[in-house]
Amino acid sequence: MPGYHRRTFILLVSLPTTMQSTASFENYLLQYAKMQPEAVEHLLKHTQIRECAKGEILMHVRQVCRQTFFVESGLLRLFSTDSKGKEHVLQFAPENGLITDRSSLFFNEPSGYQIDAITDTRVRVLEESFFGKARELSPVFRRFNEVLLHNHIRHLQHRINLLIGADAETRYMDFVQRYPDLMLRVPQWMIASYLGITPESLSRVRRDLAEKHFKK
Repeated sequence: MPGYHRRTFILLVSLPTTMQSTASFENYLLQYAKMQPEAVEHLLKHTQIRECAKGEILMHVRQVCRQTFFVESGLLRLFSTDSKGKEHVLQFAPENGLITDRSSLFFNEPSGYQIDAITDTRVRVLEESFFGKARELSPVFRRFNEVLLHNHIRHLQHRINLLIGADAETRYMDFVQRYPDLMLRVPQWMIASYLGITPESLSRVRRDLAEKHFKK
């Protein structure tokens, strides 16, 4: 596997957030990665803050991905566009979320995806070298990285199973549980895209659920 020994397997994970809150990458490393303050202070010097306007593209299709983005405030998405111009959302990244194209980053190949800002967003930009430095400075970081990676794989398997075997209502309820704060922040058509259904189907699901709740 070319470059395997040189590259870090970057994670994509969203931790619990509150609607339109502000996250801190420093707190993320201290609280979740359990890194020492001295190591965190050193690592932050190897990151940059980027302010992104709504609709701004952070990674283009056919671009080789070189960065990972940690969302401190705002909301990003990773998506592809098919030959008919239809968008397919793979991931949302609200506050405390990390987002990148892991395949492009790991294998040094042009990406088939795009990352853009759904709202005005403040991100911490992590270059490829960041994760190698983190492993060197903190022995616990490697274990943290592995656990989150496996959690991400578990989520992907769960989502694939939903897409091939679950009805629209089950997919929607799973989305609500995973992204409870995004219902009022994300356009309905994007949610439908993530669920693999039409906006009309999503409207019908929400209407049916509302009726069931009313009858109770």
